[in-house]
Amino acid sequence: NVAGIAGFGAAAEAAARDLADGVWEEVAEVRNILETSLDCAEKGIILVGQRGDRLPNTLCLAVAGWKGETQVMQMDLAGFAISAGSACSSGKARSSGVLKAMGLAPEVAQGAIRVSLGPGVTREQAARFAEAWRGKLERFRARAA
Repeated sequence: NVAGIAGFGAAAEAAARDLADGVWEEVAEVRNILETSLDCAEKGIILVGQRGDRLPNTLCLAVAGWKGETQVMQMDLAGFAISAGSACSSGKARSSGVLKAMGLAPEVAQGAIRVSLGPGVTREQAARFAEAWRGKLERFRARAA
């Protein structure tokens, strides 16, 4: 598959350029700004893997009792595409076995969402997401009270 090999080579060269140009450091910076603006220090919001090595473009957070699938639908209606669970289990309704293995309680793992960022996502877009998500969280908590 000569065409496939050539395509893979071109993709590898582009990825190496992005790394050398600091593209992914910028994405990680926007992700970190998003984490801060979500005010995750607030009780009940769990940032999964925040203290470990992780991809620069991915944020996983969870709120016990607020189903990930519900968050996906609510954020979709607000104009944002997110996912519940891991990328390799897309479309499955059960909670992530990886999150359980990391020690998250089942009610927390079921409330996990994954937010993926890419080059070109701005700080303003991240701030709009944070504001929309916090608003949905406030409504969830008001209904649960």
